[in-house]
Amino acid sequence: MEFLIGAVLALSVGLSATFIGVDRDRAFYPTVMVVIASYYGLFAVMGGSPQALGVESIVIVAFLAASIAGFKHSLWLVVAALAAHGVFDFLHGQLIANPGVPAWWPQFCLAYDVVAAAYLATLLSRSKVRAAAT
Repeated sequence: MEFLIGAVLALSVGLSATFIGVDRDRAFYPTVMVVIASYYGLFAVMGGSPQALGVESIVIVAFLAASIAGFKHSLWLVVAALAAHGVFDFLHGQLIANPGVPAWWPQFCLAYDVVAAAYLATLLSRSKVRAAAT
């Protein structure tokens, strides 16, 4: 069920952003990526684990850097970051002990990330959103 909800939510957000027009701004998907990456830090704080927060912060900074590079150079980097975060979700429990992460979160977030990456890739392929910064 987590996979389905994550996928439907990502598609709903993407379609809504396109319909409203907010995804015409190149900052939209990099911002979404930063928010997605920050949740594990929030969960570390909720779980009361400074150690997990430290490790999660390193990962957050890496995805923040990818988001900035994607915004400044090419949104294809944001597609790659979203997909990579999906892989990270799949491996998260084996890599980082974070007591605040809900049991359902990694599956939900993996589905969201992969669908969001595919949606952005589709927009870029169809030239609905400009990939390169000017």
